Amino acid sequence: MKAFHIRIVTPDGLAYDGEVESLLVRTDDGDVEILAGHADLLASVSTGRARLLIDGKARFASVHGGFLSVCSGKVSMCAITFEFADQIDLKRAEEAKEKAEASIKAASDERNVRVAKAKLARAASRIKVASMK
Repeated sequence: MKAFHIRIVTPDGLAYDGEVESLLVRTDDGDVEILAGHADLLASVSTGRARLLIDGKARFASVHGGFLSVCSGKVSMCAITFEFADQIDLKRAEEAKEKAEASIKAASDERNVRVAKAKLARAASRIKVASMK
């Protein structure tokens, strides 16, 4: 399978910069798989699992928000958070999940419920990806 270069950045810095055979990521419109030669695309990235195929092996990451761009063969993703499975602190993710669930129950208005649900989705994604190590 033909490889292409991808650069993934977060507010914390460069998360990945290298060759991949494919990128599968959840967008607001559903899952999108990018292969070499993909048509130009700009998509909003949702919370969920990403799969990078590197040298024939799948490497999983948890992604939260941002955007994905394919322009003239150049692929980049700017994510709010991007963590490979081996970088995730499972205990911390489980604690965040419990805290988010408690916040949902205690929320006094719709805004607080939305924020807590977003935190719960992020924690659930991190937990699921961490189990894929």
